[in-house]
Amino acid sequence: MKKGILYLSLFATSLLWSQQQISLEDCYNLVDINYPLAKQNALLEEKNILELEVIDKDKLPQLDFNAQATYQSDVINIPIPDSGIEPPNNDQYRATLSVNQLIYAGGAIDANYKMKQASLNTQQKQVEVNLYQLKKQVNQIYFSILLVQEKDGLLNSKKEMLQAKLKEVKSGIENGMVLPTSDKVIEAELLKIEQQFSDLNQTKKSLVNTLSLLISKDISKLTTFQNPEINIQLNSTINRPELELFQLKKDEITSSEELVSRKNYPKLYGFATGGYGNPGLDPLDNSFQALYTVGVKLNWSVFDWNSTKKQKQAISINKDIIDIEEETFSLNTQIELNQLENDIQKYSDFIETDSKIISLRNEVLKSAASQLKNGVITSSAYITELTNLYEDENNRTTHHVQLQLIKANYNITKGI
Repeated sequence: MKKGILYLSLFATSLLWSQQQISLEDCYNLVDINYPLAKQNALLEEKNILELEVIDKDKLPQLDFNAQATYQSDVINIPIPDSGIEPPNNDQYRATLSVNQLIYAGGAIDANYKMKQASLNTQQKQVEVNLYQLKKQVNQIYFSILLVQEKDGLLNSKKEMLQAKLKEVKSGIENGMVLPTSDKVIEAELLKIEQQFSDLNQTKKSLVNTLSLLISKDISKLTTFQNPEINIQLNSTINRPELELFQLKKDEITSSEELVSRKNYPKLYGFATGGYGNPGLDPLDNSFQALYTVGVKLNWSVFDWNSTKKQKQAISINKDIIDIEEETFSLNTQIELNQLENDIQKYSDFIETDSKIISLRNEVLKSAASQLKNGVITSSAYITELTNLYEDENNRTTHHVQLQLIKANYNITKGI
């Protein structure tokens, strides 16, 4: 189900791509799929399958072939005169094929199987955690691009205002209402704006290239980055994949404890040996004979000097270590969330003040525009007021993008 949703998201992403648009959610999905680390999941799955196949082999018969030729310096002699029993040959030969079949392993195979599966779950969750932590890096780059995009729009508005004002000033110069060099001041400011455009374009190009590498997807320079409105819920509930990872690690430890316990359970084998040798099973028959033996055997380590108990105690300590790691993670995450909540309030207040400042700056600029038109002030004074308005609008835009970045990081820190 989860994969189906992800593939559907990627299909929607491809449609957006064809329209030269990309969203923050698209970048999240592409990182999960395309980042090199994501390839580990398939490799871990393949490795686990091979390991389980090795464990299953313990259930199959084990074949052993042995062959030997020996020469003995002495052999058994029967001290009975005229008994007709010949002593064994000094040179002896034997070749055997043995079959051992595990009948009962005390649950060790199943315990080993469960431990391997628990290990796979832990390793795959670790990959998920590592990929999840990349989302903050995506946030930083994506919102930096948005900031450049917004600044480009503001700069373009300033350029259009100056171009319109330049026409008015030229007309005023022709009518003797404005000083002759007033247009030069505006033209110089327009050249500065072109420099700023160039700087913004280079900055955006660098950021887009970085994001393109991170998500392993080519991004056209014409692509528009959608400006998301991030919604948050201010509460202390944490839903991070790291918490699941801690639990999976503890499950893996439990599986290890079970495996250690099962290794000391009794094991029952069936065996059969067949072969050919001189002598055979009858040591007094000096001829090559076929031979075989069949039977069952039981192995049970009754006393191991508390080795198993010590191993389980050592393994159990790892659970306590993970509990401490989980507690530390939760504490640090809560501290980070508190800081982000403070930043959200701070930038919200900044934006509210920015709007009031911009409203006042607009009134001042209207007055300056009228004064310039009537020759009361110079174009330099007008440009000063226009620049002040532009800087304040730039501040509000920066604060807004920063607020959205903080909210996005809040959601990632809390767990989405």
